Amino acid sequence: MTDLNGDLKNRDVVTSQGFDWHYFVSQLVNPNFIKASWTVTKLSIIAWTCALLFGLLLALGNRAKNPILQNLTTSYIWLYRSLPLLVLLIYIYSLPRFWEASSVVLSDPFWAGLIALILSESAYMAEIHRGALQAIPHGQIEAGKALGIRYWAIQTKIIFPQALRIALPPLTNQLVTIVKLTSLLSVISLTEILLVGQQLYTRNFLVIETLTVVAIYYVAIVTIVTWLIKRFEIYLDVTKRKNKQPEKLTSLTSFSNTETTSILSNNQKSKFVLELANLNKYYGHTQVLKNINLNVCWGNVISIIGPSGSGKTTLIRSINGLTHLDEGTIKLEGTPFIQGHKNPNKEFYERIVHLGMVFQNYNLFPHKTVLDNLLLAPDYHKMDKEESKRSALILLDKVGMIDHAFKYPHQLSGGQQQRVAIARALVMKPSIILFDEPTSALDPELVNEVLSVIAQLAAEGMTMLIVTHEMSFAFKVSNRIIFMENGEIIHDDSPDAIRKSSDKRLQQFLNQCEH
Repeated sequence: MTDLNGDLKNRDVVTSQGFDWHYFVSQLVNPNFIKASWTVTKLSIIAWTCALLFGLLLALGNRAKNPILQNLTTSYIWLYRSLPLLVLLIYIYSLPRFWEASSVVLSDPFWAGLIALILSESAYMAEIHRGALQAIPHGQIEAGKALGIRYWAIQTKIIFPQALRIALPPLTNQLVTIVKLTSLLSVISLTEILLVGQQLYTRNFLVIETLTVVAIYYVAIVTIVTWLIKRFEIYLDVTKRKNKQPEKLTSLTSFSNTETTSILSNNQKSKFVLELANLNKYYGHTQVLKNINLNVCWGNVISIIGPSGSGKTTLIRSINGLTHLDEGTIKLEGTPFIQGHKNPNKEFYERIVHLGMVFQNYNLFPHKTVLDNLLLAPDYHKMDKEESKRSALILLDKVGMIDHAFKYPHQLSGGQQQRVAIARALVMKPSIILFDEPTSALDPELVNEVLSVIAQLAAEGMTMLIVTHEMSFAFKVSNRIIFMENGEIIHDDSPDAIRKSSDKRLQQFLNQCEH
């Protein structure tokens, strides 16, 4: 009772003295606070990094097509978002009572706290990642597939860099949350900042002074780590990044015959570059492709025309596997390439580079420069770097984009982006290029600059299959015109024969397009 009365009297004396500035300043450099701050910083960064990576895996699992994986990750996120961290922390720290082997790790408060933070925070970060991944246009994945890039490479080289920039602000908030949550680890006797403060003010009763020091250390840690992440966020934002200084490029304004023809495939060993046999595709009960049969000779330029909803785009996307066929067989260069009902195999990804693809909406990779867009596929397929770079620069010059090699896609017009997309499709020297309405997303004044590039390729003997609404262009550059309606090929003939056809429906369509 005497000690208690003495403590109360001491507390009253301390309280009556006001804010103790001398004590406050001395505690700012207290070695115990400095050591505890390093513990908090280390714990927070490791927990944040591990939770970020684990949360990303959870987000991918949550978006997977496999229902078992999807349900497991959904359950994990639900459970650990529901559990209070304090409950989880005490449970993990007490686990050695029931599982003695775990005491090797969990008897250390640092490791017990770290594991609890990772398990809890990864559930929140998974939802942040999921939102960021959903924000990336699906066309980015399709562009990667069209270049023969496999799933994990698409994620790491194309999707994750873009998603990280979107997710970084809320992920930074989670780091701040983790720093503050480390104060809960005092319940398992981890010597962190708050515990050091508690040990001090229970002896000297200078609560406000001590907690002010605690607050300053937390604010300092949060300020430093958020500043560092903000710098990284600025680095990832290509709209704020200065263009690379162009290298001294050799003169590529003229092409020798060798350079011009080097972009064409040398795989002309079969009669047909492409053979489609009995292709059928259903969406539910609606059949969108009906028994499609088509052979494409080397050097052919075939334009596919028809009203909207006739199956033109579905046909193009089925040829390179972006749309899964229900029935039928596709041969590429005389060898089976796609079989209905069968999933793509390793050989498919190796040979898909022989099918260039130019999309309606360009689908350039926005986090990469124009030149890097062209070099991504050659680098992935382990082609000679110097030769690939030389070919890329030649192709950029060919499509009139050599002066923009070190710009980013957002700095280009729509027509310029589409010309870069054509060069990207050509850099792998495909046997045939598929065009899915390459001018439909362009302003009228930009259409001609893209069409002129396609016309130049046609004149040089590039095999092409073009879905288009540009009738005059189609009839000018094509060897054959295919008219589709209701998922069927109604006509397949030369431009002259199509124009002279007596089919009233075909003539009605052509007349509507001309007006």
